[in-house]
Amino acid sequence: MMHPSDPSLTSILAMASTERQAALTRAFPDAERAAGGGQPAARGGRAAALERLDAIDPEAYARSRNDVGGAVTRLSPWIRHGVLSLAEVRDAALARVRDPADAVKLISELGWRDYWRQVHHAIGDAIRADLEAPARRPRRPSIDQLPDDVRDGRTGMACIDAFSRRLQETGWLHNHERMWLASWLVHTRGVAWRAGADWFLRHLLDGDPASNDLSWQWIAGTFSSKPYLFNRENLERFTGGAHCPTCPVRGACDVEGGYEALDARLFEPASMTERRPRLRIEPAPLAPTGPTPSRPLVWLTLDSVSATSPAAAAFPEAPRVFVIDSAWLRRERPSLHRLVFVFECLADIPGVEVLQGDPREILPTQAAALGCDGVALTATPCPLVRSATAAMAGTLPIHVVAEPAFCDRSRVSDLGRFSRYWEAVVASAVSPSSGLGR
Repeated sequence: MMHPSDPSLTSILAMASTERQAALTRAFPDAERAAGGGQPAARGGRAAALERLDAIDPEAYARSRNDVGGAVTRLSPWIRHGVLSLAEVRDAALARVRDPADAVKLISELGWRDYWRQVHHAIGDAIRADLEAPARRPRRPSIDQLPDDVRDGRTGMACIDAFSRRLQETGWLHNHERMWLASWLVHTRGVAWRAGADWFLRHLLDGDPASNDLSWQWIAGTFSSKPYLFNRENLERFTGGAHCPTCPVRGACDVEGGYEALDARLFEPASMTERRPRLRIEPAPLAPTGPTPSRPLVWLTLDSVSATSPAAAAFPEAPRVFVIDSAWLRRERPSLHRLVFVFECLADIPGVEVLQGDPREILPTQAAALGCDGVALTATPCPLVRSATAAMAGTLPIHVVAEPAFCDRSRVSDLGRFSRYWEAVVASAVSPSSGLGR
């Protein structure tokens, strides 16, 4: 681990791509590298994000998004890091269609990401444990560790091995591939969803605890009314038969059969008396913010790695710092691909300084050294950031800048299910930003 005052992290930003990757390998020797030498599926930074945003086709997305080769946006890495906002993507989608209804499917998927963030904001680190008792009782005991054959891509199932290798070599999978891999891992191999979620979070360029962990819980049936099951029919339908024809276990694999057959094979018979209480999650208000500082230190977090992030945009002349939180490194153990993407985003930001350590120690020291009268940051549900701001607030004014409005959440009273949230916000979510009073 580097010393917090080591300037070499900042100097990495000015390096060429190959040199930067080598420098990050030296700076973070414990970061997992792609065994196959693959390259990240996306390049960090605003220019790459806008190029991808310009290519979206909401109507084609609605028709083909379930197909692995369909017209998906692939915008999630930049959305996760605040290089693109949900409102910005929504507005771009609406601008590309004649009838707003043609963009609703894409916008509803943005709504899922906003929903996960609201749940994370409301319950914090509780997303790391079952939110509900499992919807079904598995027949086999749970395994707490990711099996070596899964990580190494040598299970013998062509699809699973391909998904595993691509996850680690590129940091990206189509949503259906994520769902299939997660379902097979949890329900067929009996691996605890937490172990799988940690594996995904380590490698995905769009690795976001809210979307990642809560999606795994949805698959597992600990945040949904039933578990999601993966079968070969769906695989062949949505991949065009890309994996099965040459698979060594074709016709005898673990995912043969329909939902009812798989359900009977994987779970204990359901009892008519087994009923779970309705899950209710109350939305949490935004954290109180201090007075607007005249010369703040702008703290860029993993949710706002961009010069266009609200806090950076609100104080364009203020010094900026990005802290690689040692607690984050220990918790998520990000892969080298993830670190490369973050540093590519940081390289876009003029004058940013990159330090490593505990933000609660680094930020007050930096603010004092630079003559700043507070810290400004973009709103985030991240518990690590929120606990750090709470710890600093007693001695250093903290100013939180809201994200661009994606929807009007004033009618949201229960986040227990996406359907309840979406019913309350859909009318505003499918309206352009000008309709939200911005």
